[in-house]
Amino acid sequence: MENSSPTRGQLERTLSQRIQALYRTQLGHQPGQITCQIFDEKIAIVLEDALTQPEQLLVNSGREELAEQVRSDLDAAIEPQLKQLIEEVVGVPVLELLSDAKLETGRSGIIAILADPPQVRDSSKRS
Repeated sequence: MENSSPTRGQLERTLSQRIQALYRTQLGHQPGQITCQIFDEKIAIVLEDALTQPEQLLVNSGREELAEQVRSDLDAAIEPQLKQLIEEVVGVPVLELLSDAKLETGRSGIIAILADPPQVRDSSKRS
């Protein structure tokens, strides 16, 4: 008997790949690494090297406040697409997305609050 539910690791990898593709197509920037971890009805997402070239230019020229505003506006603009992408991958409605970025490190973090935990199969069990 075959179980069609993906493992937690498969969902996390798929999310990472799809989010990287979304950032590449929508922002013209590919983050260095994206880590996703599912905790019941929450998903933690960390993007390394998340700053776009314009944001980096603003930071390097001492315009941190403007860079923070640009990052905030970009996060708000991409949020509906990110929410839809997460819902498609995990098959559960996203109730809320929380995000923040650190200009000093170039990291961005997102927490997705889900309506329910996604359906996953135990990766230690073989069908």
